[in-house]
Amino acid sequence: MTATLTPPALPPAPSGPPAELAARPGPAGPPAGRGRVDRVVFGPADQARWVRPSVLGLLAATAVLYLVGLSASGFANEFYGAAVQAGTKSLEAWLFGSLDAGNSITVDKPPASLWIMVLSARVLGFSSFAMLLPQALMGVATVGVTYAAVRRWAGAGAGLVAGALLALTPVAALMFRFNNPDALLVLLTTVAAYGVVRAVDASRVVDGGSRRALRWLLLAGLAISFAFLTKMLQGLLVLLAFALVYLVAANLDLKRRILHLFAALAAVVVGSGWFIALVALWPAGSRPYIGGSTDNSLWELAIGYNGLGRIFGNSGGGAGGAGGGNAGFGGSTGIARLFNTAFGTEISWFLPAALVGLVGVLLLGRRAVRTDRTRAGLLLWGGSLIVTGLVFSFMEGTVHPYYAVALAPSIAATIAIAGTFLWRRRDALVGRLVLAAMIAVTSGWSFWMLQSNAAAWLPWLRYAVLFGGLAGAVLLVVSTAALRRLTVVALVVGAVSAGGGSAAHTIATASQAHTGSIPTSGPAGYASSAFGGGGRTGTRPTGNFGGGQAPTGSRAATGTSTASLDTLLEVTTGTWSAATVGAQTAAGYELSSGTSVMAIGGWDGSDPSITLAQFKADVAAGKIGYYIVGGGGGAGGSGGGQGGTSTVGSQITTWVTATYTATTVGGVTVYALGAS
Repeated sequence: MTATLTPPALPPAPSGPPAELAARPGPAGPPAGRGRVDRVVFGPADQARWVRPSVLGLLAATAVLYLVGLSASGFANEFYGAAVQAGTKSLEAWLFGSLDAGNSITVDKPPASLWIMVLSARVLGFSSFAMLLPQALMGVATVGVTYAAVRRWAGAGAGLVAGALLALTPVAALMFRFNNPDALLVLLTTVAAYGVVRAVDASRVVDGGSRRALRWLLLAGLAISFAFLTKMLQGLLVLLAFALVYLVAANLDLKRRILHLFAALAAVVVGSGWFIALVALWPAGSRPYIGGSTDNSLWELAIGYNGLGRIFGNSGGGAGGAGGGNAGFGGSTGIARLFNTAFGTEISWFLPAALVGLVGVLLLGRRAVRTDRTRAGLLLWGGSLIVTGLVFSFMEGTVHPYYAVALAPSIAATIAIAGTFLWRRRDALVGRLVLAAMIAVTSGWSFWMLQSNAAAWLPWLRYAVLFGGLAGAVLLVVSTAALRRLTVVALVVGAVSAGGGSAAHTIATASQAHTGSIPTSGPAGYASSAFGGGGRTGTRPTGNFGGGQAPTGSRAATGTSTASLDTLLEVTTGTWSAATVGAQTAAGYELSSGTSVMAIGGWDGSDPSITLAQFKADVAAGKIGYYIVGGGGGAGGSGGGQGGTSTVGSQITTWVTATYTATTVGGVTVYALGAS
């Protein structure tokens, strides 16, 4: 039996997965009372009738939240939108994640998320909806998998709470309606967590349990491998917590547990290594340059720009500094980063409750047996939350607030598991105190985040959140076993009120269009300076760049210039209709004209993707129609992110301007490369 602080008279924790239930004496005959239709609607006879309709209702509501008005954001992040378009035209571009169908350079991430969006666009035809549909469905699937994982160790009620909290997290509504890789990353890490849960459960089965546990653990490793192929090292941040859970909670001898973990690690290596090997073995001259790398290597991209560079602020990871972080995006480094002006309204609504519940329940159950499921669940989800949260808090390279979507399932599951544990021990004062503290801290923090802009957006909401949450928390503490109805009312009033701020922000997020490279959640025009810093403007970025500013000569100059230049590009016959410095500018022209545009230097114009000699050779071969002046850095600058101003881009611009005659098309300066 699991050791807890529960008095003997209290009901025991849920029995667990079907495999363990099978070891207990069952009814003499088949369960009665449910016909075929009832089983379809309400599930198997050993499941409460409310469970399946509730789960289906949660998934349906999530689908409505994520799917309605999905096309309002257009091509969202045009950088990835152009890559999806390119993949619909070229199988090579699809395989490598090229930014253009001419395969000059890839995006600066592995292509796994693009593979799925391109599949959708190939089936439905390239459009905003076809591109974003898989992202929204991934959100619904993530809610469903989170429910399934939490249910196995904490019950259906806890699973529903976890799924609902995840769906009502603003940054989740943002990223599951956007075309960045984060949607697939979160789904895959959640699937991996479910695999670990099933592996631990299988280890408890007497006959064949070890083999079944290994199979589930290998599935988890495979999911993590594709998380790596989605966003590289960020996909590996959950490994430590997952390995710890299996090592602690699996019902196998230590040697077998360790061997299983090594096998799962091999699955991670093989599942991700095949693509790294493919890129390395493919002749470099017949594939696109690996965007973001310094040596045309996917491995260097993983270790440098998308790895250690993000952690330490070098190797292309951003312009952070020791102790200062990248204040332009994620704020200063430190333990409070997830609560600052950049991250706060994205992810931190339920974060205090998760931390209180995690610490409180681990302390209350510290004498539990090694294989205790509540502790295992908190190690799984809470451990993932702590490791990933600390990395985000202290990384000194580029970190964007929307990265925090990776924390959403862990926060939701931690609260649900801890809250369920405490609710089952509500007759004890300590259980009610910790549960009330979770509600109170959520309402207080939500009030703090809402107060600065209450006059401009739902001014009554902050008071409803604060007073409703605190009232519920107080009632929960003073209620006793003789007042069970009051306890239920207190929990419902407190929890619903405390979650009002996050829910309102989530709905507002889903009702807004989001474009640019640095999307933010919340109501349009929302600003908050209540919790540190000089204010945060949440107005959605527009145009090609994160701050809504496009460089001179970009497609965003005027509607007329865009239409005129698009017409010019559409009639070209070479591999690339045009070339320009910087991927964001090139992506905009690609999407508006439907042609392939060479992005010299990749994201910020600094990648050594082409030499001047190679560019001249392509021009001589008639592969490039026009050269467009303007563009440059990814988030407002010319070639400044990885290596300063692009030397090659400057050389090419100097050669073109000295060799060819400039033409102005609707305010945009272009050079026709077909005649000197």
